[in-house]
Amino acid sequence: MAPRKKNSCEYNFPHPMDNDCLIGHSDVLHSFVSAWENRAQHPIHPVWMLTGTQGIGKATLAYKIAKMVYGNIGDFFIIDMERNIDDKGKPKPDGKVISVYTVRAMINKMQMSSMSGDWRVVLIDSVDQLNTSASNAILKLLEEPPEKTLFLLVVHQLANVLPTVRSRARVEKLRPLSISELRELCVRFMPDEDVGTDMLKLANGSFGKIANLKKSGGDTIYAELIDTLNDKRGTSADIMTIAKKIAPVPELHGILLDAIAYFGLADLYPAATRSIADLKNLYLEPEIGIFKIIMDIKKCL
Repeated sequence: MAPRKKNSCEYNFPHPMDNDCLIGHSDVLHSFVSAWENRAQHPIHPVWMLTGTQGIGKATLAYKIAKMVYGNIGDFFIIDMERNIDDKGKPKPDGKVISVYTVRAMINKMQMSSMSGDWRVVLIDSVDQLNTSASNAILKLLEEPPEKTLFLLVVHQLANVLPTVRSRARVEKLRPLSISELRELCVRFMPDEDVGTDMLKLANGSFGKIANLKKSGGDTIYAELIDTLNDKRGTSADIMTIAKKIAPVPELHGILLDAIAYFGLADLYPAATRSIADLKNLYLEPEIGIFKIIMDIKKCL
């Protein structure tokens, strides 16, 4: 009997803080190391913005750099959704945006931090999640960066960043991971899974996308979606069945766009993107909206 495959929900991918395995982005890491080692001759830029597709290892790189700088001696301040708080200072990790109160609390801690002269690091993961007030509070801090303080800003979409914040940073654009790099990560973190080339291509250079698909069972649902669309004898009931599997998991809605790309239907992409974005605003059940998108794909085949 063949060994049973590991259930996807059992995978526990490490938090970027705990992940010592950085695959890719060696060029950006070398650029930082060079700047850091030569900071006595040429002051290092205090704000480094790491931007690129979600799930390619930007936060992993940021934490690797942070550990190199503060070296468990200096102070390390983190702004992310896990540490998000409301106006009463109570944890709010399930919010949609990072509040200004989270940023102000970090600034207060910085002001009270040790005056030992060691380097301090502020890591924001991610700038995309800062609300407008929080972004403006960060901007004020960046206008006159404290001495011997390094800011590491993780950004998924550069267009979401205030131009005034962007102008004060050294922007490093991280490339999507190659097929071989994705395969290396799969071997390391999902050794029991047979991740084929089709899945690696579907990821578009993002291991995070592979991880999310595996955890949610999305890879299987995507395969079912393609089979359903390819089935000449498929019925509306078959399409509704697959729509009901996709609808409850917002992270899977993007596989509809992957299917459009798979069949080379570029003309459908803009309308489908808008329809997916509108799903949460419609009074219809999500599966109805998804059913319509799949039907539009089917009609073009």
